[in-house]
Amino acid sequence: MPNNSALGNGKPWSRRQLMKLGLAGAGVTGAAGLWQMLNLQSQTIVKVPPLNIEAPDDVTNPMRMLRDFDYGTVKQENGRTIREFQLTAGTSIIKLNTAVSYNIWDLNGRIPGPTLRAKQGDRIRVLFLNNAGHSHSLHFHGVHPAEMDGVRPISNGKATIYEFDAEPYGVHLYHCHIEPVTRHIAKGLYGMFIIDPPTPRPPADEIVLVMGGYDVNDDSHNDYYAFNGLPHYYMHHPIGIYKDQLIRLYVLNIIEYDPAVTFHLHANFFDVYRYGMTMTPSEKTDVITMGVAERHILEFAFRYPGKYMFHPHQDAIAENGCMGQFDVLTERISQNPVKNS
Repeated sequence: MPNNSALGNGKPWSRRQLMKLGLAGAGVTGAAGLWQMLNLQSQTIVKVPPLNIEAPDDVTNPMRMLRDFDYGTVKQENGRTIREFQLTAGTSIIKLNTAVSYNIWDLNGRIPGPTLRAKQGDRIRVLFLNNAGHSHSLHFHGVHPAEMDGVRPISNGKATIYEFDAEPYGVHLYHCHIEPVTRHIAKGLYGMFIIDPPTPRPPADEIVLVMGGYDVNDDSHNDYYAFNGLPHYYMHHPIGIYKDQLIRLYVLNIIEYDPAVTFHLHANFFDVYRYGMTMTPSEKTDVITMGVAERHILEFAFRYPGKYMFHPHQDAIAENGCMGQFDVLTERISQNPVKNS
């Protein structure tokens, strides 16, 4: 069960409260997709289609990654909220397709790494263990003291602690910063870091899409691309969303070796909240250009049911794996809705 103390008051919720919300006894994956919808200051109901996951405990499953936010272990120290995260760098093999496997460096056994989430003003404490065979580090985008900048190598088998205040609010990222930085990132050592604003955003179905690339023959040119780790995954397994419901898409471009990519949504337009550092959109469009490490919040809702593609507008990038579909569903009252109370 996700850390329910991350939902606002720092105290674990009782079983009676869980039952009232229809969450008691929910499976780990189902609950993970539901908890992050709870906004304690709203009466809006947010509905999330059931996830079709054959192996719900598989942390590498891109469908699970969509709505899997890690709020850390919440502690109170000297009157402050501490969010403690544990990240371990390791090695694994990922199957890019039926014929090609690739050795990666991973974080907590997955690529991209966990989506870390906190509220502006929280104290962040990251326990980093390096078991990946080479020196690595974690550099967090945001504001922090120099000694927490994550540019010092951490040797294989060693650990360190990064601690800093969560500021400013927005959509940030973290990644290895050991030279060659491009290679260390491209091999898998990266993840999204969301800092929520003091005043919560309106309730929405919140989804994470991280764009990455794979240079399998080490020629500084990507051969495959992916959303959330696996090429073509969301084309074969469309993302279920509901018609007329606000979607809040957290998008990060971490494709190395390509100077920029675009993100395009079919049959719709989205409001752009650049870097997530504003509460009002800067523009409305159906395609946005993003350089390496750029990230934004995109908000939209679909009027009509059906399947709609999303992808970069560079054909070679899309056709080599960075392509997916939203499956817009007409709501059916076949599950308990989540009420933000």
